[in-house]
Amino acid sequence: MKRLLIVWHSRTGAARQMAEAAARGAAAAAALLEQPDDLAVTLRRAADSGVDEVLASDGLLFCAPENLASLSGEMKEFFDRCYYGVLDRIAGRPYACLVSAGSDGAGAARQVERICTGWRLRPVAPALIVNLGAQTPDQILAPKTVAPAELARCEEVGGLLAGLLLTAG
Repeated sequence: MKRLLIVWHSRTGAARQMAEAAARGAAAAAALLEQPDDLAVTLRRAADSGVDEVLASDGLLFCAPENLASLSGEMKEFFDRCYYGVLDRIAGRPYACLVSAGSDGAGAARQVERICTGWRLRPVAPALIVNLGAQTPDQILAPKTVAPAELARCEEVGGLLAGLLLTAG
C-alpha cells in the first residue's frame, strides 16, 4: 500500500478546502487506475502531524496560506518540528505544494520549496497558488470559499501524486 500524506493549515478555510480537494483527486486517480485499495490518503492538520507521519508516507502534499509574504506560522512550525527528524530519511519522495494567497503566494511557495530541497524531496509540479484577492483586513480575516475551478486544479495535483505513487516501480 502506498501512503500519501497531506499536511495542511488554514485559518479561513481556503487551504483546508484545497487540501480536501487534493485528497478527493488522489482517491479518484486511484479509482481510475483500478487501485483504490492500494492507496491510503491521510489528511492531517499541521499541528497534528509529526515525524512519524512523514516517515510513514511515500508522497507528501503541503497546503497552507501565505501570511505576510511567507508561510503560515502553524505550517512553518510543522516544518521546524519535523525537519531534522526526517532529514536524510525521506530523500527522493515526491511532493507537491498548494498555497492560498490574498495577492501573491510566491513567498510561501519558495519557503516550502527550499525546505523540500533540503529534505531532497522530488517536486512533481510547480507550486499551485490560488489567489483569492483578499486585500482589506475584513476580507483577509473572513471565511473563504475557493472557486470550483481552483478546487479542480487542486484535485489534479492530488491525482498526479497518487498516479505517480501507484505507477512507480
